[in-house]
Amino acid sequence: MNRSMLKLVSALTLVALAAGCSSRNGADEAEPSASPFGIARAALGQIVTERRSQGTPAPARSPDEMAAAALAANPGPLIMVGLEQSGTTQVMAMTGQNGGMRTYMTPNEQAVIMRGFMVTGTRGLGRDLSVAEAAPTAALVQAGRSGNAKRVMRYYSGDGLERPIDFTCQVSPGPRAGVMVENCEGHGLSFQNSYLPSAGVSRQWIGPGLGYATIQVLRN
Repeated sequence: MNRSMLKLVSALTLVALAAGCSSRNGADEAEPSASPFGIARAALGQIVTERRSQGTPAPARSPDEMAAAALAANPGPLIMVGLEQSGTTQVMAMTGQNGGMRTYMTPNEQAVIMRGFMVTGTRGLGRDLSVAEAAPTAALVQAGRSGNAKRVMRYYSGDGLERPIDFTCQVSPGPRAGVMVENCEGHGLSFQNSYLPSAGVSRQWIGPGLGYATIQVLRN
């Protein structure tokens, strides 16, 4: 394993340790990983199953192999996104930038929209996050400071209207140096996000339908 992949393993483990201090309630109950190291194993050990036209499964690629291939083939910004609930990991390339917002997309047009290290939306994943408004959290995490913050997450309902969910959040340092933790509650839901900005790693709750995503910046 090369130096960049060792960094990926180490960083994801730190985020997993931060996530370990979360209690299993609200949104966490649906999560498949019961231990902090389970989170890291899930993010690093998940594979994308590729099937040939004849139905014979192609050799599975590990996240390390996916990252190495993407870095060799694409000179632009890249992220790796692991969706814990569906058990998939994908590399996404930046396809557009608008101010501080970056859109990262797979070849089949599934997308994650980021503002810095914060997820602000998803597209094409199913039960997508329309937009997340979390600037106060981002400021606290970036500064490494504790504090209270409001977060609004908007989702499209079955009638096509955008519905907001308001959360009250507490931001504080995690159990490892550099890790910041965001605990949020609202409307009967609760979740915990973990951020390690210095390594470009985070674990963020997308919503009731998608659950948590582990995000690693491969190239900025």
